Formats: sequence, C-alpha cells, structure tokens
Amino acid sequence: MVRPQKNRMVAFDPNISYFKPRGIPLIDLAEVQITIDEYEALRLSDLMDMSYEEAANSMEVSRATFGRIVRRARKTVADALINGKAISIQGGSYRIIDENRIFICNNCNNKWEESLGTGRPENCPLCNHKDFYRITKEKSNLSQKMRSTQK
Repeated sequence: MVRPQKNRMVAFDPNISYFKPRGIPLIDLAEVQITIDEYEALRLSDLMDMSYEEAANSMEVSRATFGRIVRRARKTVADALINGKAISIQGGSYRIIDENRIFICNNCNNKWEESLGTGRPENCPLCNHKDFYRITKEKSNLSQKMRSTQK
C-alpha cells in the first residue's frame, strides 16, 4: 500500500494556468500538465536560485522529494517546449501558505513579518543577529492569547 502524499507548501498562487505555442490553434495541440507544487519547485529553484535544501524547507518536504518534484516539472516543460505542446498548470498535493511569514529573534525577541517569495532573511532587522526562527500564525496567535490571559 502506497503512503498518502503529503501536501507541499506553496507560497505563490499562479494567476496563469495555461501556456501554448503561438500561432497554433488549441485544437491542434497536444497538452501536458504540471501541478501547482511542480510549478512552485521550478519557481524556487530556477527563478529564485534557491538551493534544493532551502527550497525543500520552504515547501516542507525532504530534499530528495524536492529533487523528484523539480525533475518531473523540468521534464514536462522541456517536452512542451521541444515538441510544441501546451502546458496546463493545475492540481497536485499542495496548500497555499499565508501571505506573510513571521520570525522571532532569539537574541532580542523581536517579532517581524516578511513577504512570501522573498527568501529567508539574513538577520534580525532590529539587532542584526542571525539567530532567529520562523513561527506559524497559529503559534503567534496562541502566544498572544497566553500573554493576554496572564495579565
């Protein structure tokens, strides 16, 4: 029995869902499909120049899984470009993550937000320290509730 596929975290919801060669009627074209998670893998590795390790962490999958996702996406896109096929972008096992990421500095406890798709910050904007971590909005909301009940 095959293990169920885990949702991949995607930070960029594509507004474009279809590409086709110019000048060829759609009815005459063969079509290939890449999934939203494959699209995200291409964006992170090829457009954002992230290492496989960084990109895998961003999508919350292993580095090996990320490698398989990006390899499958590249093969599909190459097939479309070389053989003149249309590309449909849809489906896959993914979840769109929040628009902003929240970080907390271990040095000064500064909490700040960064936009998605900008890569990991290099340091805390307040104290310039490199020791910080990312939290989810659920954890952030929980810590705010705990502080308000302690008052």
